[in-house]
Amino acid sequence: MTDLLLNASSFLLSGFMALTLGQVVMILAGGGLLYLGIAKGYEPLLLLPIGFGAVLVNLPLTGLMEHEGLLRFFYDHGVLTEVFPCLIFVGIGAMTDFGPLLHRPGILLLGAAGQFGIFLTLALALALGFTQLEAVAVGVIGACDGPTAIYVTSKYAPHLLGPVSVAAYSYMSLVPLLQPPIMRLLTTKRERAIVMKASKESVSRPVRVLFPVVVTVVTCLIAPKGAPLMGMIMLGNLLRESGVVGRLAASAENEIPNVVTLLLGISIGATMQADQFLRPATLLVLALGMVAIILDTVMGLLFGKLMCLLSRGAINPLIGAAGISAYPMAARVAQVEGMKYNKRSYLLMHAMGANTGGQIGSVMAAGIMLSLLQGLGMG
Repeated sequence: MTDLLLNASSFLLSGFMALTLGQVVMILAGGGLLYLGIAKGYEPLLLLPIGFGAVLVNLPLTGLMEHEGLLRFFYDHGVLTEVFPCLIFVGIGAMTDFGPLLHRPGILLLGAAGQFGIFLTLALALALGFTQLEAVAVGVIGACDGPTAIYVTSKYAPHLLGPVSVAAYSYMSLVPLLQPPIMRLLTTKRERAIVMKASKESVSRPVRVLFPVVVTVVTCLIAPKGAPLMGMIMLGNLLRESGVVGRLAASAENEIPNVVTLLLGISIGATMQADQFLRPATLLVLALGMVAIILDTVMGLLFGKLMCLLSRGAINPLIGAAGISAYPMAARVAQVEGMKYNKRSYLLMHAMGANTGGQIGSVMAAGIMLSLLQGLGMG
């Protein structure tokens, strides 16, 4: 009887006995992500499942990420196969209105300028000793686009998926805190007070329907490796704009991304195992991710100032900061910042044009990098 009780108590305490200091640290880190998502409202749709996944995977003896474990199944069949990120892009496309961009196509250049930080950070990562594939994964954090970062990292540097994903989504949620100081530093009060004229013309339905088809063909010819991402985001937009598949468009905008976001988040959290996450490289990835987003914002603003100069003051350079892929958060930040200096300034629709340009630009940047890697025999 005594032996039975001893065995029972050993069994009950086995989980506690197997718990390591690293796992405790990562459980607390997961709790921190839960706090940010629940208490602070920072990207709760993703930080909550990521945080809970991090807690789960660091509980000893659960086997969740071992062969045939539940989280391993989600990770192998959803993340490594690239299914989850691509399905998320269908939802993004269905939720995105490209009308503001079509009103003023030149604003697309701000979306392109906002991606320069990716390539600058890539060069910095290479200089710091990351391999070419790792540097691409780190640089793409600057897109401020979680699904793109996950897609690229899971394809070429899966061992960095945890820190890259956490950096991408955490910094995206911090855009309202990160961008305003940079905006004020790089623009003058006069520039921030510029009122941009709103277009009174509406974009015709044929143009809206043709846009996703034309963009898909052109961009995929330029960067074929970006076809999965660009194809899915434009498919979602075509569902929205066609007007003939309301049920599919509604599912693409709601049910599909909701379910996939949950599974994607918990799968990302599952990569945050203590023995893999608690490394010096993780801190370096987080630091470089911050640098990438700051550089993207800086380049977008500088190009916005150039457009302001060339247009003789018709374009408010603040919308250049929206040329990243944090949609529609970055556009709202530009609107709020502009109204602080001119109550008559309504930048939201113009900034949305730059923001949707950033969506396209981030996918194009990823596609170009992946195509270059393939050309180098690394893809």
